[in-house]
Amino acid sequence: MNLLRRFLLIGTVATLVDIGLLVVLRQLAGWPVPAADALAVAVATALSWCLHGLLTFPEDPSRRWYRNLGPYLATAVVALVADVAVLTLLDAALEPSHGWGLAVIKVPALFVAFLIRSANYRRAMFGAVRDDQRAPVPRPTAPGRVRLTVVVPAYREVDRIAVAVERIREELATLGPGEVEVVVVDDGSDDDTSAAARDAGADQVLRLEPNRGKGAAVRAGVLAATGRTVAFLDADLAYAPGQLVRFVESVESGWDVAVGSRKHTQTLTVVRARRLREVGGRAVNVLTGLVLLGRYRDTQCGLKAMRSDVGRLVFSHSVVDRFAFDVELFHLVERYRLTLIEVPVEVANSSRSTVRVVRDTSRLLSDLFSIRRRARLGGYEADPSEFPPRLPTAPGGGHGERAAAH
Repeated sequence: MNLLRRFLLIGTVATLVDIGLLVVLRQLAGWPVPAADALAVAVATALSWCLHGLLTFPEDPSRRWYRNLGPYLATAVVALVADVAVLTLLDAALEPSHGWGLAVIKVPALFVAFLIRSANYRRAMFGAVRDDQRAPVPRPTAPGRVRLTVVVPAYREVDRIAVAVERIREELATLGPGEVEVVVVDDGSDDDTSAAARDAGADQVLRLEPNRGKGAAVRAGVLAATGRTVAFLDADLAYAPGQLVRFVESVESGWDVAVGSRKHTQTLTVVRARRLREVGGRAVNVLTGLVLLGRYRDTQCGLKAMRSDVGRLVFSHSVVDRFAFDVELFHLVERYRLTLIEVPVEVANSSRSTVRVVRDTSRLLSDLFSIRRRARLGGYEADPSEFPPRLPTAPGGGHGERAAAH
């Protein structure tokens, strides 16, 4: 039985127990409505806790709060009080004489309690996710031949890919001689992008056929990378490559993932994007709440970096090929309890873009629902052996639960 069916089954069973016990206690045992409802809700809540702990995937970020009894009980008490209050008021106003009538007026009480639980659990999940991400964890040096691999997804970039490769090498020369690998992934271009990249001296040139999308191109490049840190940026260089030095330093200091943020208080925008794209970007950040639990300033920034083993873990399980691949990346960071730091970036928006706000927003919605559905069905579950190793920490060093989960 898949995760979604299990989750729905548990909810259905708990609801039926709640309503059934209420009717029995009220109609057959003669209990007053407040007492009968309170006991029924308490039993259903306890049953739900036990069943979810046994049958659902505890590492799903949206389920992880079941391990934390404190917030669960606090929310359950508030929801119970609201449920009892609503049902008691409706019972006094309508005075149902039959069990089915009591079951009918129980529905609004269930709905109010559901809204309270949802809001409070989401706040608890926000906190849990950010607790996982807020500090680097000790790990051994990531595997890799060179210090940094820069993945450049490219589509119809024959006229500027050579400049991009040259600028990447020039601006990142401070990382050391021979320490920067450039991987260009030609995403099914119908021009000579691949040849231009090879002529410019890219270390690897991969070609996808046919065009599959930026997510597919980044995935191919990350999985082929040989750097200890792997980063990606667009061929239009809307973000100067030299900024990646800060990202490399963040990863090497212990962060699993470093993401650029155009909303960071220290970010500088050199050339503003068109108004429609800015509005579309804000809409994207709102829509990502369908999938993500953490409050991120910017999920769509085209500058991101991570440990090589983290990159292989995340991108070997990613499936989204187009616009929402960034959102899927954040979801997998949350799911796998990886650490994440947001880095301010300097933005010089390109005048040329393959992004179309209306078209890509519709695609984003479709991908978001696909990510959420795949997550509920357990499609992102990873084997413990795939997670990056941790170094032992002194007692009291924190993150013990996450280490055990890995």
